[in-house]
Amino acid sequence: MRREIRTRLRILTIGLALVALLLITRLYFVQIVDGEEFSLRAERQYLSASQELYDRGTIYFSRKDGTVLSAATLRNGFTIAMHPKLVEDAEATYAALSALIPIDRKVFFASAARTEDPYEVVAKRVGEDEGRAIQALDLAGIKVERERWRAYPGETRAAQSIGFVAFDDDDTLAGRFGLERYYNDALSRDSVGVFGNFFAELFSNVHSVVSDARETREGDLITSIEPVVQEKLDQILLEVNAQYGSYETGGIIMNPKTGEIIALDTAPSFDANDFANGDPAHFGNPLVEHRYEFGSIVKALTMAAGLDSGVVTPNTTYNDTGCTTLNNKRFCNYDLKARGVTPMQEILSQSLNMGASYVALQVGHEKFRGYFKDLGMATETGIDLPSEIKGDLGNIETSPRDIEYATASYGQGIAQTPVQMIRALGALANEGQVVTPHLVTKIRLESGIDKQLSWGTPERVFSAKAAEETTRMLVKVVDDKLAGGTVKIPEMSVAAKTGTAQIAGPGGTYSENKYFHSFFGYFPAYDPKFIILLYTREPGGVQYASETLTHPFMDLTHFLINYYEIPPDRADYPG
Repeated sequence: MRREIRTRLRILTIGLALVALLLITRLYFVQIVDGEEFSLRAERQYLSASQELYDRGTIYFSRKDGTVLSAATLRNGFTIAMHPKLVEDAEATYAALSALIPIDRKVFFASAARTEDPYEVVAKRVGEDEGRAIQALDLAGIKVERERWRAYPGETRAAQSIGFVAFDDDDTLAGRFGLERYYNDALSRDSVGVFGNFFAELFSNVHSVVSDARETREGDLITSIEPVVQEKLDQILLEVNAQYGSYETGGIIMNPKTGEIIALDTAPSFDANDFANGDPAHFGNPLVEHRYEFGSIVKALTMAAGLDSGVVTPNTTYNDTGCTTLNNKRFCNYDLKARGVTPMQEILSQSLNMGASYVALQVGHEKFRGYFKDLGMATETGIDLPSEIKGDLGNIETSPRDIEYATASYGQGIAQTPVQMIRALGALANEGQVVTPHLVTKIRLESGIDKQLSWGTPERVFSAKAAEETTRMLVKVVDDKLAGGTVKIPEMSVAAKTGTAQIAGPGGTYSENKYFHSFFGYFPAYDPKFIILLYTREPGGVQYASETLTHPFMDLTHFLINYYEIPPDRADYPG
């Protein structure tokens, strides 16, 4: 009997201890973790009990040391409203308010004249100091209401990828573009009234505190975007776009082994804090929503396909005739010149269309098409951005003619998004394997637990040997050919290739004076930390990508080497 009583007492004691632990845990979150939140809500209810305080999760950039910086957050302030009928002296009220905040005189007095309306907004998003100063004046007919709104500290930085919050068709604030839209469910918050049942509030999230983090997606987003690198990329994109008067200039910096995107953007863009005055044409994200014919950077993939399939080796030669005709269609090298007996290296070093087409036709239609499909050039990448479109390999998927495969081998007649292109090219920097590009690495739950996101395993397309052989050829391009070898980095191996494509116009005809320039590269070449893709659309006064993008790419490369303190990888470097 005594043993049974002791057992029951132990069970009761353990039960009470667990309840106490849960109570303490919840009180900790209510008072410490969420203390400021509840304080703001209480103040909001005191000033205007009919309205809830807006809430939403934060989006963070990640610095190289692992600390985070807000990319999308909430700012606190006040809305100043007026009950016109209760205003005793409109002139004196205007004078008092305008001494503290900017107010349009005509708008103010027009609102003051609407005496039948009990609520007129005088000013929104008023700062803490100004709002409290107005509250202290205790002006008749003036209401000071707690307000909170979405803010983007980076302004234009990665704006198309971060997105913004606006009213949707149901008059509900929701993410409209970028990560704000893609992760809207994770970022959205259910409002909690301060006057709700205390105990219901106390225990409402106990399950989320003690349960497996994988059971919920709601939380803050932590991205792989590095703010300092993002700022540097934006600076370079804006400079290129302005210098050449381009229609659009874009870039992506990615870790080729993981798919984590370190920086991405296009110019022109918009300020996410002032999107109402921005150009809606720039709200979408060309990096996932627009396809382009990338031109000669595709030759690197063609070469890897040839090496992987065994139809060529680095020592193979072919007879370069300068021009040829396939299926009654003539195509040529960029300069129309023949090279005669030419080794594989020169296909990349001199960017020879004849050589790329030779390799593609040696690989064969079905196998060549298979490589490009396996690289994801006809599908979506699965990146965590909305509105991604598929790549287009239509010419080689529907036509049995050699000419379509020949032009595809040097990046014409097929079209991909920039994200699809960097994913495909990333296989060369990742031992022949493709990864899934992504921006968000983890979701930070209310409990403080970080939920690591899984982006799948790499998928092999080329053998590691074929990827390395192609890399060696691309390093030689930089060391010996690019800008006449003047941009070679003695202490660091860099693999890179330029691309210049004619732009197709109406009816499928190509313009004679409009070009799409692209440039990709990765480093250190044999153990890459970064892969970079740059492009500029319709630059003025220049024909070749080597003129527009070589130095921007090298500037980024030097910056990343210094910023991340990447050690030299050349064995003969004296340093």
